[in-house]
Amino acid sequence: MGGKNHRTIVAGESAPSFTLNSTDGQKRSLREALAQGPVLAAFFKISCPTCQYAFPFIERLHQQLGAAGAKHAQIWGIVQDNASLGERFAKEYGVTFPILVDDEPYETSLAYGLNYVPTLFLIAPDGRVDLTCDGFSKADLAALHKRLAEHFAVKLPALFRPSDGVPEYKPG
Repeated sequence: MGGKNHRTIVAGESAPSFTLNSTDGQKRSLREALAQGPVLAAFFKISCPTCQYAFPFIERLHQQLGAAGAKHAQIWGIVQDNASLGERFAKEYGVTFPILVDDEPYETSLAYGLNYVPTLFLIAPDGRVDLTCDGFSKADLAALHKRLAEHFAVKLPALFRPSDGVPEYKPG
């Protein structure tokens, strides 16, 4: 998705601001959301097998944060498909966090310089990217889990269970 003229935003850089519609028609502004706390932006395509694998774990993180009382924890899926396909993906994979739509010409994805999906950006309240990961990386998701738990000063159960049989990495 990135292309030869685009470089992926990395940790320490400013996150490009955006406003996108969610699948339920609500406008979501990154700038406004960051006033509440960090945002985990998870870019994906519905046809991506690695996205299909990763999103249930991102949902698990979302559920853990909610159960721990981290009321301002914000996780957004950003789909590179239309709203109805994004909605169908959310239902099929049990995703309850908001799905935002970055349909053609993929302006937000291009601003972030995406080369692969899934690509995740943990954006700190000051607007800087704190962590990034692409594909499915067990270590990167564990780092996101830890960073969000620290930010909200909550104790979270382990993100991965022994019965999950999780590989260390699946490329996007």
